[in-house]
Amino acid sequence: MKIRILFLLLTIVSIAVNSFAEEKLTIYDVFSLALKKAEKIRIAEENIRISEEGTYKALAGLLPTVTAFGKYTEYSESKIVNTQIIQPDRNKLWGITVEEKLSLGGREFIAFFSSKDNLKKTEAEVTSFKELYLLKVAQDTYFYLKAKRAVEIAQANVERLKKHRDAAKIRLKVGEVTKTDLLRAEAELSGAEAELISAKNSLKVAKSTLAKNAGIDGDFEIVEQKLNDPYSNLPLENIKAFAKEQRQEIIAASLAKDIAKKNVSYAIGSFFPYLSLSATYQKLDQDPSNQFTNRESKYAIASLNFPIFEGGLRRAEVGEAKAKLRQAELQYEDTVKEIFLDVELAYHNYLTYRDTIKSLEDEVAYARENFNSVSKQYNYGLANSIDVTDANTFLVTAEKKLTEAQYNYQLAILRLRQATGVLMKAFVNKEILAQESK
Repeated sequence: MKIRILFLLLTIVSIAVNSFAEEKLTIYDVFSLALKKAEKIRIAEENIRISEEGTYKALAGLLPTVTAFGKYTEYSESKIVNTQIIQPDRNKLWGITVEEKLSLGGREFIAFFSSKDNLKKTEAEVTSFKELYLLKVAQDTYFYLKAKRAVEIAQANVERLKKHRDAAKIRLKVGEVTKTDLLRAEAELSGAEAELISAKNSLKVAKSTLAKNAGIDGDFEIVEQKLNDPYSNLPLENIKAFAKEQRQEIIAASLAKDIAKKNVSYAIGSFFPYLSLSATYQKLDQDPSNQFTNRESKYAIASLNFPIFEGGLRRAEVGEAKAKLRQAELQYEDTVKEIFLDVELAYHNYLTYRDTIKSLEDEVAYARENFNSVSKQYNYGLANSIDVTDANTFLVTAEKKLTEAQYNYQLAILRLRQATGVLMKAFVNKEILAQESK
């Protein structure tokens, strides 16, 4: 019995430990969670549902309407003249009507095809929003990784300055340095410890921000992976041409232009007459009735309506539609220019971070070697406390600059993917990570 209880307790503890275990997440995991759980993404996706319903509404304008009707009439009294029923006691009338109303200018067809274009436009806009949101999540991810690396740098800095403080104490005891050296070392250590506290708090904020925007529940850790860089050998003009084909904002602007053209045709269609066709079946039950009572009727109606004058409304609608078309054409051209500028800025940022990493790596290596050399010289009395402080500051600064450039380079790749309109496609096709990281 005791063994069973012990086994049960161990099982409960194991489940509890696993439930609170730190979850390892890749960049794919973070993106997947953001697309599934982020409220802003789900709000944007509802626009697609709205556009789909708009397509169904436009289709309804092409289809005939079917109406059933029924009427019951109770009269105060019946009236009969020479066996002819002038007014019965009561009657019941019911039937069904099928009616189709179409513009000879094809307005209903134009509206339907415009609604399909509008659906495509909405899908492009939602895809663009998703790419921007994924880029924001990527920024939060790398901000978290920067904050994590900043804590590591701060911790290493504290450890180095503790060793320097201890060395200053030893040298003070043997009379090789003055108390000023120890006080300076203590002050530097206190400053480093304060920076470590600040770095840890910044890490907590960065983690909370990432969890909120990506929809991550529970504790987690980001697995660092090298990103695939498809732009290393591509000239800027090729990237711009690629962006013009793939960028969702340009696709949406082009569709908006097509919709505006259709709207002009739709407005011109109001100058054409409307054709109405209807067919009705009805049945009459009458009490009292006779052989002259028409108990069943079937008939069809065709009518043509042509508006002659409506106060200039149709002319104004056509003029408005043409103005909106010119507006859409200008908006398309402006969007292309903005995208090209966006691509150019993203590309130059990408080059800046990519090309400076090697120099910064060399700088960190030199700074680390310099600090180690100055520390040894200080221990042997060949350097003073200020030399050690300067060497340490130089090392910390170099490490921070390298970390910033490394993570900014990874982020710049994703930024350039977003600028060319292929971030979502790369995520879906699992092309984001470098080959060795897959």
